[in-house]
Amino acid sequence: MRLSLALLVALALSHAAFAQTTLKVGDQQFQTRGILEASGQLKDLPYKVEWYNFPAAQPLGEALNAGAIDLGGLGDAPLIFAYAAGARVRAVAATRTQPVDLAIIVPPDSPIHSAADLKGKRIATTRGSIGHYLLISTLERAHLKPSDVSVHFMQPADAKAALATGDVDAWSTWDPYVALGELRDHDRSIANGVGVSSGLSFEAATDDSIQHHRAEIADFLKRVAAGQRWALDHPDEVAAMQSRVTGLPVDVLKVVYQRGNIHPVAIDDSVIAEQQKTADTYHRADVIRTPLDVTPSFDKEFSAQ
Repeated sequence: MRLSLALLVALALSHAAFAQTTLKVGDQQFQTRGILEASGQLKDLPYKVEWYNFPAAQPLGEALNAGAIDLGGLGDAPLIFAYAAGARVRAVAATRTQPVDLAIIVPPDSPIHSAADLKGKRIATTRGSIGHYLLISTLERAHLKPSDVSVHFMQPADAKAALATGDVDAWSTWDPYVALGELRDHDRSIANGVGVSSGLSFEAATDDSIQHHRAEIADFLKRVAAGQRWALDHPDEVAAMQSRVTGLPVDVLKVVYQRGNIHPVAIDDSVIAEQQKTADTYHRADVIRTPLDVTPSFDKEFSAQ
């Protein structure tokens, strides 16, 4: 009886400690929040979540670096940029998508039809993004150097406007921007991430939050993984919820989830090796000036749980 009472007290104290915790979570276009809300994974949270929405991974990575958020979702390339910049962050969970959701798009009447046609052209992308990585890798495969094109670094909203007005010739970006351009502006994809991108994305947390909120982060990551698995079989519900949160059209979001096929994967040696390959590509292109060992930027324990 004493043991049972002690256990009940311990559980009550644990729940009370959780209730006093607030996790500051960074998201892009509320993609994670939309899945969690649609799947019911945000019900009965034993801690508080404050959501911070970002248009792209670069500002999210900067927020992690500054300690303004505890954890957030970003692609493989932005995580490398954040880590190379000295951010004290580690990947604590991983997902993989079909990299058709990553593409270089051009207007419907553009004379550009292949990667080789990009030579001498003006291309928009977001510095340190998966779009930036796609551009570098696509040029490399076409035997072109970054200096063979004019790269314009800008955030997605500005890049979309620049492509529409003809201020740039192409835009290297990701979903939902690819799907939005294809369905609404009839933009064409002239290259995508298949065979180029790992399709990996991560939830990354600051070292400080891992140290002080490990149990809460572990619980949150389990809910994210459960929501992602649920979303694979419920694209309509996810798209509808996401549309209410973001204001993006339902048909666009449905395409995003159906072709992305996002699903959780374990952080293991093969995932780390793929991330190292991405870092090495940036180093070859002289975007990252010194070689980078990405191994310390991972925490395998959450994935093992």
